[in-house]
Amino acid sequence: MSTAETTSENTADNRADDLQQQMLDLGARARSAATVLAKTPTETKNKALLAAASAMREGEAAILQANATDMAAAQQRDLTKAMLDRLLLTPERVEAMAKGLEDIAGLKDPVGDIMAEWDRPNGLHISRVRVPLGVIGIIYESRPNVTADAGALCLKSGNAAVLRGGSESFHSSRAIHGCLAAGLRAADLPEGAIQLLPTRDRAAVGMMLTMPQYIDIIVPRGGKGLIERVQNESRIPVIAHLDGNCHVYVDGSADLAMAREISLNAKLRRTGICGASETLLVDRHCVASHLGPLVTDLLDQGCEVRGDGTTQDIDDRVVPATAADWDTEYLDSIIAVKVVDGVAAAIGHIDEHGSHHTDCIVASDTAAAERFLNEVDSAILLHNASTQFADGGEFGMGAEIGISTNRLHARGPVGVEQLTSFKYVVHGQGQVRP
Repeated sequence: MSTAETTSENTADNRADDLQQQMLDLGARARSAATVLAKTPTETKNKALLAAASAMREGEAAILQANATDMAAAQQRDLTKAMLDRLLLTPERVEAMAKGLEDIAGLKDPVGDIMAEWDRPNGLHISRVRVPLGVIGIIYESRPNVTADAGALCLKSGNAAVLRGGSESFHSSRAIHGCLAAGLRAADLPEGAIQLLPTRDRAAVGMMLTMPQYIDIIVPRGGKGLIERVQNESRIPVIAHLDGNCHVYVDGSADLAMAREISLNAKLRRTGICGASETLLVDRHCVASHLGPLVTDLLDQGCEVRGDGTTQDIDDRVVPATAADWDTEYLDSIIAVKVVDGVAAAIGHIDEHGSHHTDCIVASDTAAAERFLNEVDSAILLHNASTQFADGGEFGMGAEIGISTNRLHARGPVGVEQLTSFKYVVHGQGQVRP
């Protein structure tokens, strides 16, 4: 090996060693901060959140400038329209982030909440009490607003947060994190309570996943590639936010005007969010009255429709659907449309092709609606309402880290309560076990 090659290899090794030490130091600060947060009064946590909201409003110009830097780089990389929409910050979105921090401050503090309590025949009084999870690592892509939401939710629930945003939102996330850090300082809380990885190096993600001595839970929020990597490599329990292959099923009993409004909103309000519908299922019993208007509305709004044979007969603009379309999360102005034989067939299609995220039925028939709600196995189910309501803020949670499709611990929007565990507290009067 030449001297130059040896020098290069040594430099790379030194960089890796430096990053490893940086990550270990970050983890130690997070663990120390989590100990403090677990016993921090609600008023102090709220003070930090409200101060962060003020800092965000005052720093709007700097946040937007940082975002402009990210947007320019993203456009040069030819990111999709949906990805660009997720990345973009506007004055309205900055205000929404600040308002979200205030909303989280206004939520009931879950820490110390007595979930249940009972007495035993031997006189023992037992309580189940909410406690923080500890240190939560959140790995996310594109959306810089997740920096604010995730940091605030972890703080309110008494957890320390280690945040790793996507490389495309690096500057935006740093600017937002600066506001959170200002809030922590204003409340005299350790800045290790909310930390943002200061590097774009992908190796840092791998290091996060192998730090169980410092991080208690990993929450990945992004595409399938990210989720699969985290689930395959993590030595830490994972709360997974999987893709949103969401459905709207229009039953034969559906009011047509309602079905038209819901199907348009569910698909096109914001196509790049995980709650956007990707497949429209229409009951064969209402094809003659409903299918044409539903499909035409979507086409006229610039949405590409990929349909089965019956749907293609409606309009020449309909593109033939392939088998892959039923399993695709487009995150774009594209929707798959299929005619099904009633609610049972709709449930079967969703069971086979859905991602257990969010699904909707539009129906006046109460029995059909109840069957759909009881039998579809998804984290969020809606009756006569758009799938775009799949959001922690819309659920009154202030915000969310993501929509969990797990079956253990947390399912659906992950808010402050879902970021807690519990312990048992037992009071006695000197009892000993025989």
